[in-house]
Amino acid sequence: MAASEARAVGRGGIAKVSRACGLSRNAIARGMQEITAGVALPPGRVRRRGGGRKSAIEHDPGLPAALERLLDPDTRGDPETPLRWTCKSTRTLASQLTRRRHPVSHMKVAQLLHAEGYSLQSNRKTEEGRDHPDRDAQFRYINTQVKRTLARRSPVISVDTKKKELVGNYENAGRQWLPEKHPTHVQGHDFPDPEVPRAYPYGIYDLDRNSGFVNVGTDHDTAAFAVASIRGWWRHEGRRLYPRAGDVLITADAGGSNGSRLRLWKLELQALADKTGLSIGVCHFPPGTSKWNKVEHRLFSFISSNWRGEPLRDYETIVQLISRTTTVTGLKVTCRLDRRRYPTGRKVTDEEMQGLNMERHKFHGDWNYTIRPRG
Repeated sequence: MAASEARAVGRGGIAKVSRACGLSRNAIARGMQEITAGVALPPGRVRRRGGGRKSAIEHDPGLPAALERLLDPDTRGDPETPLRWTCKSTRTLASQLTRRRHPVSHMKVAQLLHAEGYSLQSNRKTEEGRDHPDRDAQFRYINTQVKRTLARRSPVISVDTKKKELVGNYENAGRQWLPEKHPTHVQGHDFPDPEVPRAYPYGIYDLDRNSGFVNVGTDHDTAAFAVASIRGWWRHEGRRLYPRAGDVLITADAGGSNGSRLRLWKLELQALADKTGLSIGVCHFPPGTSKWNKVEHRLFSFISSNWRGEPLRDYETIVQLISRTTTVTGLKVTCRLDRRRYPTGRKVTDEEMQGLNMERHKFHGDWNYTIRPRG
């Protein structure tokens, strides 16, 4: 249109139209050449294909990855769903990206967040009690320790016990595809006698390798069982994948069989360190934040999805279903059955605790500590 106006004005038309509309003289001159040459656009288009401003990602391919690195340590939400959100504003994120040599507007940050499955969320009343005042600081500390350990090419594993499962023809949550009106028939109640067997799947998730190891116990979920599961992972996979590793970092919940206050957990870890020669670092998540443990949403959630609607009739079925769990991102799971006995009620004396070669970290030594081999 500007070129047509310039042609209508005649001599000096390019300069006059340029001053009036702000287009460059060169752009108007090119438009006049296209009119003279009879260049026509396809129907429904206002510019040639490939014309216009290039997207921010084309100019800066590393922008999405830089944004993800900013979000990952502070990402919040239910980790068992693809929906995530962050407490940082788009303007704050844009400012941090610009300082890291990824200039971008806050509007573009919002577009990228929506494309990655983030959204603005309000609070929902589901928590009971109060969060620990050092909750966020502990998350940041764990994130720093994980990065340092991975930089040394040492393993970082996330551990926890999955919900215990009834072994037998009992209902399993979820649905599966079956012929119409032919559901799988199971027991009408799931309040079995104490004699009904249970399965205790203890999971070890390798953050660097995206692989899982599950030890299915048949007796009790004790600290001895938890450390035996970690020992089984090291024997079957860890020492082969990390032949030069001198240490390992464990991220675990604050309670359960790997609780931060459990004496037997620390005593069994000391025995494991003595046996393997590894320095074992442990970082516990604050109380009430178990869902943020990677093993929950990187391993257990996919196991639950894989066996949904399938009655766990025997231990062999459980082991096979866990072993066949995979994801599009390449998750592989190894599973074994552990029929050993792990009696409850084991008391750890003060003398045994004093004999531990344990160093508490300066920040929250009750949550963060390292156990080194003795002798």
